[in-house]
Amino acid sequence: MSLDAKLLDILVCPQDKGPLDYLEDEQVLVNPRLKVAYRIDEGIPVMLADEAVAWDR
Repeated sequence: MSLDAKLLDILVCPQDKGPLDYLEDEQVLVNPRLKVAYRIDEGIPVMLADEAVAWDR
């Protein structure tokens, strides 16, 4: 499932307010600056800082 391009344009990291990288195959939004990822559940990004997971890929 792909996210809408307009949604991707406005989504930012809740921690540093910077842009996110969308990895469609893995269904995550990644902040490479903080090395965290936010999951996407059934097409809905979970943009809660407490739900972020470490990302080191």
